[in-house]
Amino acid sequence: MSYQASNPLADEFEFDLDRPVTAYWFAMLRVITGWWFFHAGVTKLIDSGLNFGYAPAYLEGMTGTALGPIPVMMAEYFGWALPALVPLGETLIGLGLMVGAMVRLASFFGVIFMTLFWVGNAGFGHGVVNGDLMGLLLFATMMVVGAGRYFGLDAIIEKFEFVKQRPKLRYLLG
Repeated sequence: MSYQASNPLADEFEFDLDRPVTAYWFAMLRVITGWWFFHAGVTKLIDSGLNFGYAPAYLEGMTGTALGPIPVMMAEYFGWALPALVPLGETLIGLGLMVGAMVRLASFFGVIFMTLFWVGNAGFGHGVVNGDLMGLLLFATMMVVGAGRYFGLDAIIEKFEFVKQRPKLRYLLG
């Protein structure tokens, strides 16, 4: 980050993402966020295996939320798969973030999870800002900055000839 020390009223501002401190910061955020989700998923797998039965009931309980009928429809049509998808999804999202592989894709699904958690868990009695919103913002940040490129496997994967020949794959990596 730099600014003009000689003229504090200057409107020029620059945030350099190539600085070593920034790389360490994004890598640390990625690993911590990954561990958070990995731990949540593995704990569910240990406790109930692929039968996390609370998932469909959770979505069905979101009837009067801002997302409207979407979660209820998800529970109705995908309720049979949700008990396995929730713990597996959390585990894989967390693992992807921790090793830095397909971070944008993992973060996209993390945003979906956190949106459902945020809207489903919050009574918003204390406002809209809570831990679930902060998690949503963490995943969005990982996606926007391509945090997998900072000390993650995505930096290595992007150098493969297969990815170079298919540049659109970089939207999943990073």
